[in-house]
Amino acid sequence: MHVQDYLSAIVFGAVIGVVARIILPGRQSIGIILTTLIGMGAAVAGTWAADRWDLHSDKHFTVAGHNYDWLVVGVQVGIAVVGVGVAAALTSVFRSDDRHHHHDRYDYDR
Repeated sequence: MHVQDYLSAIVFGAVIGVVARIILPGRQSIGIILTTLIGMGAAVAGTWAADRWDLHSDKHFTVAGHNYDWLVVGVQVGIAVVGVGVAAALTSVFRSDDRHHHHDRYDYDR
């Protein structure tokens, strides 16, 4: 893998994050920026994992002159789905925690 491959994985990762959010069932309470960042991280992690464990297939597709391996993209999307799910769960926990445990500064009934 070259630096160019990782840079294209970051750009492609923005799309992967959105795809992961669409695939994941239910409503996710995270914004599009966090979704995109998770997709970018998943793309880089998926590229690294595929390179590390030699996960490659004979099936490729081309976007803007760059070849993508379907198996590598599958690993990237899988990591992104897990990442979006974890982020949504954590966001949900922290938001519900804030709603139920909010105390006023002058609340003496605690």
